[in-house]
Amino acid sequence: MNIAFDYQQFLKTVTRQAGVYQMFDEKDKILYVGKAKNLKNRLASYFRSSGLPIKTQVLVEKIANIQVTIAESETAALVLEQNLIKSLRPTYNILLKDDKSYPYIFISDGDYSRISFHRGMKHKKGDYYGPFPNSSAIYQTLGFIQKTFRVRQCEDSVFANRTRPCLQYQINRCTAPCVGFIDKAQYRDDMHHAALFLKGQSGELMTQLADKMESAATTLAFEEAGAYRDQISALRQIQTDHDIESGKGQIDIFAMAKIGGSICIHLLYIRHGRILGSKSYFPNNKLDLSDSDLLSAFLEQFYIAYQNRELPQEVIINYSLDSDEKALLEQALYDRGGRKIPILYRVRAQRQKWLMMALTASEQNLMSHVNTKQNVQQRFADLQNVMKLDEMPQRLECFDISHTFGELTVGSCVVFDQSGPLKSDYRRFNIDGITEGDDYAAMEQALSRRYTRLQKGEGVLPDILIIDGGKGQLGVAKKVLAELGVNQVIILGIAKGTTRKAGFETLVLESGKEKVLNSDSPALHLLQEIRDEAHRFAITGHKQRRDKKRKTSTLEGIPGVGPKRRRELLRHFGGIQEVKSANVEDLGKVAGISKKTAEDIYSALHSE
Repeated sequence: MNIAFDYQQFLKTVTRQAGVYQMFDEKDKILYVGKAKNLKNRLASYFRSSGLPIKTQVLVEKIANIQVTIAESETAALVLEQNLIKSLRPTYNILLKDDKSYPYIFISDGDYSRISFHRGMKHKKGDYYGPFPNSSAIYQTLGFIQKTFRVRQCEDSVFANRTRPCLQYQINRCTAPCVGFIDKAQYRDDMHHAALFLKGQSGELMTQLADKMESAATTLAFEEAGAYRDQISALRQIQTDHDIESGKGQIDIFAMAKIGGSICIHLLYIRHGRILGSKSYFPNNKLDLSDSDLLSAFLEQFYIAYQNRELPQEVIINYSLDSDEKALLEQALYDRGGRKIPILYRVRAQRQKWLMMALTASEQNLMSHVNTKQNVQQRFADLQNVMKLDEMPQRLECFDISHTFGELTVGSCVVFDQSGPLKSDYRRFNIDGITEGDDYAAMEQALSRRYTRLQKGEGVLPDILIIDGGKGQLGVAKKVLAELGVNQVIILGIAKGTTRKAGFETLVLESGKEKVLNSDSPALHLLQEIRDEAHRFAITGHKQRRDKKRKTSTLEGIPGVGPKRRRELLRHFGGIQEVKSANVEDLGKVAGISKKTAEDIYSALHSE
C-alpha cells in the first residue's frame, strides 16, 4: 500500500452520504472513479486486511489521494460517476470507445424533398429517423428505399442544376423530379411511403400500397399498378429477411462472451420488431469484476454517460445483475427517459431467439478478435519478451489430461502458430496401462508417444511445450524429453493460482522459477487460450471414449462369443443385466451356448 496515503486518517473524515470517489496515484493521475450509497463504508472496503481481490490490491497500492463528491441520491451519484468516467477515462474503469455521434436518416422539407445520411447536430429543417447503430445499417436502408420508392438522394446543388436525368433514373433508382418527370403530389406520396417504412409502420404502408395498386388497375394504369405490386413484394421480402415479430418491439439486447481474459459484449438493436443492426464491444476488465458487475458497469456507461443515446422500451441481457445495481440502473433510466425501462434476464419465444443470436455473434466475434493476425502477433511477441527468448516462437504445443475418477483417460495435444489454432495438427491419446487417476503417468505416456514420433520426423517440433499443471507435471515433461534426446524444445508449465480463477495463473519456467503476469498481459491471454483449448479438446475426447464404451456390449471381448451368440443371449434373457444375473446352468440353455462357453461367459461377467 502507498505509504504516502494515510487511509486511516482519511476514513475518519469521510461522510456516510451517497456520492462519487476519485482515486489518484502519486503523480496525480486518475486511477479509478466509483460511486457509493455510503461513501465511508465503500471506501473502507478497499483497505480491509483480507479478502481483497489481487487486482484490487494492485489498484490500492497505487493510491496516493482520494477525492469525494457528495450527491443528492444514489442515482445522482451514478450519473456523476459516468460523466467523470467519460471525461477522465480512468485506467481501471470499464471504458467505452464510443465517442462518435450516431447516424440518422434525414428527409428534408420541400416539394421534392431529399433523403440522405446525417450525422451531427440536427439544425436542418426536416425529419430525422434513427439513430442507427452504424453507417452500414444506414446505407443498407437507403439502398432499399432507393430501389423500392425511387426517391432522390442527390445533393440539393446537383438537383437544382440538372437539365437531363442522371444515371439513377436510367437504372430505375429515381423518378427524375429534377427535370419534372414526376409531379409533386406523386413524389410526396413516394416520400411519405418511405417515411412510413422508416417509422416501422409496415402494416399501414402495405395497406396504402395495396389500395393504390387496386385503384391503378381499375383505371387500367397497369404499369403504375405493377410498380406498386413490386413495392409490396420488396416489403414482404425484407419483412421475411428480418424475421419480424408481432408487435412493435424497441429492444436492446446485450450478450457477453469470454475467452481467457478477453471479453466481448455484442449488442442487437431491435426496432419495430426487426433487427436494425448490431455492434460488438471489447471492454477490459482490469479489476477482475464478476460477470454481473462487469455487465452492470458496461450498461451504466452505455446509457448514462452518453445522454444522446436513444433509449429502448426494454433491455435484455444474458447475465443476471445484482438486484441493487439493477434497481439503481432502472431508476436512472426512468429519470432520463421519463418512462419505465425494464432490464430482463429470463426471456422466451422470439426474445430468446434474439438473445441466442446475440450470444452466438458475441462468441464468434470474440474468437475472431482474439485470433486476428495483429493480436496473435502481439501475443507471441509479448511471450517472447516474458520468456526472454532471442527469437519469437513460431509454434506452441499444449498438453492436458481428462478422465472421470481415473477411468478412460485421454490426453490431448493442441497446436498454435502465429495464425492461431492449427487444428489439423491436434492429436488425442487414449491412455491405458496406468494406475487409475495417475495424471503424472498419463502425461508421461502422452508425451512419450507424441515426441517419439516427432523425433522420428513424423511431424514438427514446437518451440515451446506448454503443460497444464505445476512443477510436478513440468518435471514429467523434462524427464520424457531428456530420455528421448529432445533438447531444443522449451518447457513451460501454467498452473492455476490459489483462487483458481482466470487471470491469476502462475507460470512455472523450466528452471523451476515461478512467474505471475498481469491479468491484461497479451502473453497470459495467449497461454490461457491454448490451455483452455487443450482442456476442451481433452474433455471432448474423453466424453467420446466414454460414450463409445456405453454403447459397447459387456459381452464383447469374451472368447467364443461372437455377434450371433451375443444376439441369442440378449434375446433369451431380454437384456444385459438379466444375462449377468444368470447362473452357468441358465446360460447353457441358450441356443448355441455349450457348457464350456457358459462357464467362460459367467467367469468373464463376474471377474473383478
